[in-house]
Amino acid sequence: MPDGESIPVPTTAAAVGARDAVRRRSLVVLSLGQVLGGIGFGSTISLGAVITERLTGDEALAGLPTAAVTLGAALLAMPLAAFAARSGRRAALTSGMLLALAGVVLVIAGTAAGLFPVLLVAFALIGAGQAVNLQSRFAATDLATDRTRGRDLSIVVWATTIGAVLGPNLIGAGEALGVAVGMPPLTGPYLFTAVAQLLAIALYLIALRPDPLLAARASGAAGSGASTTTRPRGDRPGAARYAVLAIAGSHGVMVSVMAMTPLHLVHHGAELSIVGLTISLHIAGMYALSPLFGILADRLGRLRTIFLGQVLLAASLVVAAFGSDSALAVTIALILLGLGWSGATVAGSALLTEASSPERRTARQGRSDAIMNLVGAAGAASAGGVLGVLGYAGLSMCALAIVAIVVICGLLAGRSTRSPDRSNTPSAPRPWAARRQAFCSGAEGWHRGVMSHRAQLIIALVSSAILFLSIALMFALVIISFFTDGIDFAGDPHIADALASTGWALTA
Repeated sequence: MPDGESIPVPTTAAAVGARDAVRRRSLVVLSLGQVLGGIGFGSTISLGAVITERLTGDEALAGLPTAAVTLGAALLAMPLAAFAARSGRRAALTSGMLLALAGVVLVIAGTAAGLFPVLLVAFALIGAGQAVNLQSRFAATDLATDRTRGRDLSIVVWATTIGAVLGPNLIGAGEALGVAVGMPPLTGPYLFTAVAQLLAIALYLIALRPDPLLAARASGAAGSGASTTTRPRGDRPGAARYAVLAIAGSHGVMVSVMAMTPLHLVHHGAELSIVGLTISLHIAGMYALSPLFGILADRLGRLRTIFLGQVLLAASLVVAAFGSDSALAVTIALILLGLGWSGATVAGSALLTEASSPERRTARQGRSDAIMNLVGAAGAASAGGVLGVLGYAGLSMCALAIVAIVVICGLLAGRSTRSPDRSNTPSAPRPWAARRQAFCSGAEGWHRGVMSHRAQLIIALVSSAILFLSIALMFALVIISFFTDGIDFAGDPHIADALASTGWALTA
């Protein structure tokens, strides 16, 4: 297929019907796979910290399993994407789940033998399952059109909700089953994880046929000389880079604030039931309304929906900063945080897919997932130190600076990126309005007009003001903390717990 073409969609009724049938079947299979993957992943993360603390006797190491899972997902995202490009989604998704299954077996073996390094390697392999879950959302777009891409992607993201809710609730039954069969303490729930992963492997091998990525390529090859409903589209690296930035930035904001929220609530006297409810509502915000954001991304445009996600993230951080002493305000902030992440991730993933030519698409998707996980790991690792020095409000202000950067870069990218449907033949530069229109929502346009120059200027100025104010406030809080309060890093239990939660070592 010539470089820069999108997947053609044949106009004959039979071809369109056959392609749509494969698309719908793939969505069902991928959604079921997400449910099974979520079941295994939810219980794995919930128990990793507890197993580590009991194995090592050191609470400061309790966060390392989560870090290992995130690092494993980041390292394996690009190889799995490259494998998908060569052999199709079925082979890549199945291989990733096999690696995760091997990790589960190693967790049980490492726990039984009391070998903490083996445990870390095991959790890194389990990260392959997370990489599979992330790749599945891109697999949902292989056969999608511009009008359905956001919706299809969001349906697969939404399916994660079921597994994420079911997984932790199976821990009790899994532990009882493990005791009955003589497994090491706390490893019984991994029986459910292994069964879920085996079912996912069988599902991908048997039901993901025809392979959506290979079917899309075949459809493109067959339609290369026929009339199509999708016009040739040039590769847009600028738009793709911004999509990666929006996804990674939003994920970093979400992870850094979410990871420190339980600790903050406990320090302010909240009951564990309130902490659990807050995190549950946050997870519901992340996944439950993703189909709504998919529809908005298709109808209003990708960039507008990304901006909507940033507005929700900013609102969350403002509520968290000014209501940090209220459990109700923090809960509301976490719900908004999940919604903002969902909007930015769904729309950003759709933009990344349609901004990349078929030859570059899977590689960029894998690179995006790797960067997303690395940024999340960095955010979680640094959030404890920021919380200890600046408090929950200061952490929120730091995260607000990242939101402002994403918005400013979006406006700059919208002004400088070439149109997706620009002809390959040389022509005069298109008007700024047409360039912004083509960039923001692909071949669809903005649907309801183009943002005016004045509106863009106002948004840019407001975002810049938020960025500089948040940075100034961050430095002001640092100066105040050191020169007026005289913080004792070794003696303050709040700081000690915050640093310990991210594996930081304290020295007197």
